[in-house]
Amino acid sequence: MPLVPSYIYLASRSPRRRELLRQIGVHFEVLTFRGGERGEDADVNETPYTNEDVERYVVRLALTKAESGIRRLQWRHLPPAPMLAADTTLELDGEIIGKPADAADAAAILRRLSGRSHRILTAVAISNGSRTRYRLNVSDVRFRTLGDTEIRHYADSGEPMDKAGAYGIQGRAAMFIEEIRGSYSGIMGLPLFETAELLKEFDYPLI
Repeated sequence: MPLVPSYIYLASRSPRRRELLRQIGVHFEVLTFRGGERGEDADVNETPYTNEDVERYVVRLALTKAESGIRRLQWRHLPPAPMLAADTTLELDGEIIGKPADAADAAAILRRLSGRSHRILTAVAISNGSRTRYRLNVSDVRFRTLGDTEIRHYADSGEPMDKAGAYGIQGRAAMFIEEIRGSYSGIMGLPLFETAELLKEFDYPLI
């Protein structure tokens, strides 16, 4: 009989994903990276492939992160456990919009989102080395019309800098959002329904 995992690894440095996993009672260890590696996406090519649509893009990144995490466990001779990874991106007019390069880029992105609807896509993947599974969550978000002053102040606050689409729903940008259709946790970066379904597939005891 296979052993029931008592914890998982999280292949992400995102504090929001850690918070969401704790919310549903998941015990996890964050997979850290040694010097010389460029953070959580060191092995992941985040440049979209030619003609790659946003759904395939975000799924590809989540799967690659999970499988890369498993390889690190093996390299470092760490105890085996399921590896969870996720990727979140924003899509507007068919364009993939990632994290802003600087405050000016964040402001430019927010001006494009002002008064319009966009999609937030989060893919979550789990691998145990022998099998890998994923789920995709897609949510629609509508911004009210934003003024230039509030865009500038928000961009200068630093909050947009590590977030796909240059905003975080759990922060100050919540006051920009007129309507959401989908998953609040998915917009934050880890859709909890899909995550729980995946954890069940790997026999992780949630309740």
